[in-house]
Amino acid sequence: MPRDESNSTVTVGGLGFDVRSRPGGEGDPVILLHGFPETSASWSTVADLLATAGIASYAPDQRGYSPGARPTDIADYRLQELVGDIVGLCDEFGLERVHLAGHDWGAIVAWAVAAAHPERVTTLTAVSVPHPAAFAWARENDPDQRERSGYMEFFAKPDEPEQALLADDCVALRLGFGDVVPADAVAEHLRVLTAPGAMTAALNWYRAMDPADQEIADVTVPTTFIWSSGDIAIRRAGVERCGQHVSGPYRYIEIPDGSHWVPEEFPSVVADAITVQIEAYPSGAPLPPR
Repeated sequence: MPRDESNSTVTVGGLGFDVRSRPGGEGDPVILLHGFPETSASWSTVADLLATAGIASYAPDQRGYSPGARPTDIADYRLQELVGDIVGLCDEFGLERVHLAGHDWGAIVAWAVAAAHPERVTTLTAVSVPHPAAFAWARENDPDQRERSGYMEFFAKPDEPEQALLADDCVALRLGFGDVVPADAVAEHLRVLTAPGAMTAALNWYRAMDPADQEIADVTVPTTFIWSSGDIAIRRAGVERCGQHVSGPYRYIEIPDGSHWVPEEFPSVVADAITVQIEAYPSGAPLPPR
């Protein structure tokens, strides 16, 4: 465990979310949202760097990943439920406004929170996945993205994906992480996902996807989007349309030839981007015109 990190369980709507917290300065903290198939441990190095810069952070294990927040109905994993979790966590932390960052599925949730609740989000930093409307357009219109998104349809099937991902000591997941994700983080991700019911809960995010989830509003808060050109899952077509769905200040950072696991492979890039946002739009600063 990194120095000064503390773990707690926070109850929202009757569900208990495990949260990694790091202290920082007096400004608004950052909430860090992980994706699949990871946990809050994916943000550990970024959180270390933010703490060094005086920025506090909260990184929850999201719905389905926290043992106390693992409902069994697929409908419980709709995007609106995931958004409600984050707003509820902010309420429990006593945070009127926060800086928000997310990677992979965490980015999708972060986009949706910022679009639906701009009064609660000071800035957004989305990593790897563009605005859901841009990503949906790419899946529909770009053959390369359509092919690379085929795994999403597989993950939405019943039972079979669990069997494939958990087989042979999770060899498929281990190969997917490669040598980019640190061994201790991989061990933590697999510890969580191999618990009874956890992999099914994590895959229920895919099973609960609805076309309406692609119709979220444009984002009005200051936004930074980070993408690596070597990402095997997210291709350029949707990335290039992302800015069309941000009406507030927008910054795009491209990392040449990196992997999908940007927070682990390039933690300083992510931490610096978040820090720049916070310095430009500090706690208490008025929101930019909409």
